[in-house]
Amino acid sequence: MLSAEKIELIEHEIHEEKKTVDFDTKEFTIEHLVQKYLTGIDDDENDIYVPEYQREFVWDDIRQSTLIESIVLGLPIPVIFLAEDHDGRLEIVDGSQRIRTIAAFIDDKLTLKGLKKLKHLNDISYSCLPKARQRKIVNTSIRTIVLSESANEQVKNDLFERINKGSDLLRNMEKRKGIYSGEFTDFIYSYTKENKELLNKIAPLSKTVTKRQEHEELVLRFFALVDSFPKYQNFSLGIISMLDDYMAEKNKNISKVELINKKKMLDDVLKFVSDNFINGFCKKANQGVSRMFFEALSVGVARALHEKKDLTLSKKINPGLWLNKNHDFKMLISGKYRSHSPEKIRERINFVKEKLIVQ
Repeated sequence: MLSAEKIELIEHEIHEEKKTVDFDTKEFTIEHLVQKYLTGIDDDENDIYVPEYQREFVWDDIRQSTLIESIVLGLPIPVIFLAEDHDGRLEIVDGSQRIRTIAAFIDDKLTLKGLKKLKHLNDISYSCLPKARQRKIVNTSIRTIVLSESANEQVKNDLFERINKGSDLLRNMEKRKGIYSGEFTDFIYSYTKENKELLNKIAPLSKTVTKRQEHEELVLRFFALVDSFPKYQNFSLGIISMLDDYMAEKNKNISKVELINKKKMLDDVLKFVSDNFINGFCKKANQGVSRMFFEALSVGVARALHEKKDLTLSKKINPGLWLNKNHDFKMLISGKYRSHSPEKIRERINFVKEKLIVQ
């Protein structure tokens, strides 16, 4: 039996923690969610927005299509978690892949495929459907939990951590380490360990991914995108599958000489960024590194150094300003939809490379 004192301590602790979690449960229609997500998105002023650490879109067409099929069939959709910020905007804590998929379908950017139940919907887009069916889809309600502005960052991060325990988005590198063992995997982990101080300085991590082997993930992405440039033909199933295949292949075939060359290449890139980029790989100071921004900058620098081995800059630059000055580049790394199509990857990398070469 618990003592009265212990029970009092337990109850007090529960009471204090519950005070930090203030939320409302709402029923938003798909039409409302999509409108709030898309309106103002190009200027990053949309009322419902994807935070930096979730900007990567990873669902393939079949997974997206299955979500739409579930909505059409009236099956329950997992709750979407939002958090109100100090500007009254709603940050997506959990559900960014779902909201972007639904928005893409309503916006006619997704054609359904691979459906097992509603087979006649395969190869159909939203605009092809009868108006009555369109109305039924956009009038479908999705349950949403909205954390109030009083919920601090720790509460948001804790919620995200609990929801995503075991998710593909945050645990893919942890899984790869166990599945794809070998010399290349060992090299990635030893490299990040040896360069931890530098990586923490120029590629700081947001709190949500600090324990998720994110620097190892970024190093893997750098090598995979450098080696696959410029075709990226094996991206049809998405970047996650591409990275899995790349890591498996490298563990089987990589040579000592290639490992030495890879180390030198990344050493040169990190040194160049540290010496020449204000805020390193980050868009702005005191912000965690974005995967897509890191990919664009790191591979763009590698390509620039490859073409111009004596590349030097007259002064330090702030790549984050490119987002404000170039609308096209901003859209390329916004993560609005299909963030890792071959075209977008190439354009992001080439933009950075050309910017550096003409400095």
